[in-house]
Amino acid sequence: MAKDDERIRAVYMNGSRTNPNVPKDIFQDYDIVYVVTETESFIEDRQWINIFGEFIMVQEPDRLDKAIGMKVDFSQSYAYLMLFVDGNRIDLQIETKEYMMKNYLKDKLTVPLLDKDHCLPDIPLPTERGYYIKRPTEGHFISCTNDFWWCLQNVAKGIWRDQLPYSKYMFECIVRTNLEYMISWWIGIAYDFQVSLGAMNKYFKKYLPKEYWKMYEKTYADSNYDHIWEAIFVACQLFRILGRDVATAFDFSYPEEDDLKMIKYLRCVKDLPVDAKEIIT
Repeated sequence: MAKDDERIRAVYMNGSRTNPNVPKDIFQDYDIVYVVTETESFIEDRQWINIFGEFIMVQEPDRLDKAIGMKVDFSQSYAYLMLFVDGNRIDLQIETKEYMMKNYLKDKLTVPLLDKDHCLPDIPLPTERGYYIKRPTEGHFISCTNDFWWCLQNVAKGIWRDQLPYSKYMFECIVRTNLEYMISWWIGIAYDFQVSLGAMNKYFKKYLPKEYWKMYEKTYADSNYDHIWEAIFVACQLFRILGRDVATAFDFSYPEEDDLKMIKYLRCVKDLPVDAKEIIT
């Protein structure tokens, strides 16, 4: 299609298919970008995407963003995310040459496929180096450890109050984020910060020792409060082990006192009766 359509001046690909280190499987998307003379005609009539096959579903994220009040500029770029009945998925973005010039070199996992006007800037061979784990600064380490231990009291409070959505949110979205920072840094040290963990840390299992991976698995609980408490204390143990290692490697100070006192507090809250009138740790 790109060869035959004069509106399309260049094509390039990014995403996992450009990364030789990513295992190939049947769920890999095709992340394709069309550099076009204008976007309007591609948006006004979307029938042109039918050439790619029969759809299960199509998402237009830019249109959805605009519908909820976000600021988007259809005249510069627009995306169609397409899932087909044959199982393939194409994430196709159309963008102007102006937009491409601002963003093309930002993603090192980029492969040019077609360039009718020789407008695509020269780019080195694709590399995942830009996605490698970053070394923590001392400030980031301090923030991570403090936030991990501090926010656990919110999780505990939510459980005691029988506020499942609140406690799960605090654990999964705040506490877990800090746990995963620590896991990432620990893996970075083990591999000299020369590996990528993928989107949403999907390669934790690949790089963590089996013992630590088993602990990490146990940090995922269902809606049962007893199970959530078990997950909390396993998360604390894993964070402590890895946090001490990271602190030693970078000559940082691990907050032993916060750790000790918060564990005591958590155990106290866990054992509180539902009609408790005070907290005595």
